[in-house]
Amino acid sequence: MRIESPLHLLADLVGIVTRYVDQTGEETRVTTDQTRVAILATLGIDASTADAAREALERIESREWERVLPPVRVVRQGDRAASEIQLHGPEDRGLLVEWSLEFTPETGESFQRSGLSQPQWNGTISLGIRDPMPIGYHKVRVTVRAAGEERSGEQSLIVVPDIFPSVAEVTGRERVFGLIANLYTLRSAANWGVGDLSDLGRLLEWAGEIGGAFVGVNPLHALRNQGADVSPYSPVSRIFRNPLYLDPRAVPEAGDSAHLRELLGSATVGDQLEELRGADRVDYDRVIALKLRVLRELHGAFTAAGESSQGERTQAYTEFLRAQGEPLRLFATFEALADHIGTGNWREWPEAYRNPGSPAVAEFQKSQAKEIEFHSWLQFELDRQLGDAAARGERAGLGIGLYQDLAIGTSPSGADIWANPHLFVEGVSIGAPPDDYSAAGQNWGLPPVNPWALRDDGYRYWIRLARASLRHSGALRIDHAMGLFQQFWIPEGMEGSQGAYMRFPAEDLLGILALEAHRHQAVVVGEDLGTVPPDVPPALRRWGVLSSRVLYFERDGDEYRAAAEYEPMSLATANTHDMPTLAGFWDGRDIEVKREVGMIESDKEAEEQSRTRVQERKALLRRLATDGALAKAEEPSSSAELRGAVHEFLCRTPAVMVGFSLDDVVGEVEPVNLPGVPPERFASWTRKLKTPVEALASDPDVLATLRCGPRRD
Repeated sequence: MRIESPLHLLADLVGIVTRYVDQTGEETRVTTDQTRVAILATLGIDASTADAAREALERIESREWERVLPPVRVVRQGDRAASEIQLHGPEDRGLLVEWSLEFTPETGESFQRSGLSQPQWNGTISLGIRDPMPIGYHKVRVTVRAAGEERSGEQSLIVVPDIFPSVAEVTGRERVFGLIANLYTLRSAANWGVGDLSDLGRLLEWAGEIGGAFVGVNPLHALRNQGADVSPYSPVSRIFRNPLYLDPRAVPEAGDSAHLRELLGSATVGDQLEELRGADRVDYDRVIALKLRVLRELHGAFTAAGESSQGERTQAYTEFLRAQGEPLRLFATFEALADHIGTGNWREWPEAYRNPGSPAVAEFQKSQAKEIEFHSWLQFELDRQLGDAAARGERAGLGIGLYQDLAIGTSPSGADIWANPHLFVEGVSIGAPPDDYSAAGQNWGLPPVNPWALRDDGYRYWIRLARASLRHSGALRIDHAMGLFQQFWIPEGMEGSQGAYMRFPAEDLLGILALEAHRHQAVVVGEDLGTVPPDVPPALRRWGVLSSRVLYFERDGDEYRAAAEYEPMSLATANTHDMPTLAGFWDGRDIEVKREVGMIESDKEAEEQSRTRVQERKALLRRLATDGALAKAEEPSSSAELRGAVHEFLCRTPAVMVGFSLDDVVGEVEPVNLPGVPPERFASWTRKLKTPVEALASDPDVLATLRCGPRRD
């Protein structure tokens, strides 16, 4: 019998995965001791020697047992154990234990119980609380006394639904389709050079007109909106939103501001707006600078109106501040500090400002209260405009409505990490192991959350994140959903291939998300592409989380899978934001772009990929014809007809949700993102749509792509 070393036992207890099977499904990659020691060090655990590892292991085990109760417990309502708790008794298991218990449900009055119990063989004491146990966030406080010693403990008891809401429950329909768009790409006659929340409202209405059930958007998380800091998947905060998407003209105070009308009517601003609207790419720096200039004027009007009355809007703002609490105050402080210091990277700030609890930050909050108030108001107005857009979709008959996207991580220089330093791990980054796209693995530069710290904090950050992501939404996509189960951590100074997976409390995280989804009546989709452990897909299905199915990947060898073979519990799409558009794929433009930016190193390699693409196109035509989406396996007379045939094919699958990329609907050829390519070589996240929102309903090519007969009302 093999005896595990203290290092291996410690790494396993903490959650470092010993080995994983790579994307080929054949090769097993083993975690090295060097990687174990490096990851443990980032968690503040010295395992540099066998003795150090043994001592650390004993400390962790002792700390966990000394707690009368774990700090948080997540349990399904249907689990028989939901109505019970387990205490840690004294070390001497033969002692009779006197206990008192106080239970405070999320709603309702607390009650108390007390008694005497003998610990079980494993040293625990089981106590019944309430049966049946309602779903929600409850509090348990216990005090135990034995042999003259008294110990107390508190627990957040989170009782969650057994399963996520289904498409049928939310919409009353078995299978639906909708649109998926990158909001910043939208053109319109009125926006300021970037798609905004008014454009989103129009898109939601049009989706209803064509029989759709939802509109999915890129993450709306807060960004710096400057230079290269424009990726929606590397946000400043995942809890708060991006002011870039505000429509200044839709702010209620806009109609009452004579100064604003004069400003917008000036030739200087008018010319600037025309230039920004006409550009082929979003100029984040100029757009956000102009919007913030105007929004400051509007905030001044809002403040002045509030001082003279206690109207409905002022009361709504007060309630918003109360509901968002300290997290909003800290975020607004971060934004104000970034403006004041001149950089959004808090790691470059003077030392006194790097700690949100420092006296210097407290003094700044007093002296710059107006600036902090402005950034708080921006979030209030974002929430209002997003709610208005969602309401337009609801009135248009969308069964799901707005479908938001949750990024896997947050920027290392961002507000979430500055405000919650105890939750994030320094010296290690989230990434991906070696695969077909990157032989060396991928380092995304995103600091991971410490799963132990997250649990010790009662999952409060995750709860806030889930609520923010589901607000005004009928569906939520979890980017890289495997990150709820395990994340690939790459220690600083190591190659991607030297990383290791860290386990996460998936059942707890999914349970909390299910509770919030239940309260918002929202469907949840997990992006489960790439290297995925075999236990993840069945776990997601067990919870009722929809899988992701992408046409480009749905193949058996060189042939595309039949529509009937798609996973029913899934969202089926032709592509994702990381992949070529249908038109780009068909024309081979993605291959040309990769050659231009150096992702393909030679003309010979590009020619080989082009030859392979010819065969892929033929295989796709065969599949479309076999499944009845095309009359015969020949290239259609137009690109729009081909794209429409792909959409018809997807709608013939049993997938409960089908998403049409708006890029494919309008026939975009250029990609929106080239993963891993720096902005000086390719400007990801900036390309706009060629067709304005106002023209979608009348464009014949657009209408030709909207083939989804089986799913229209």
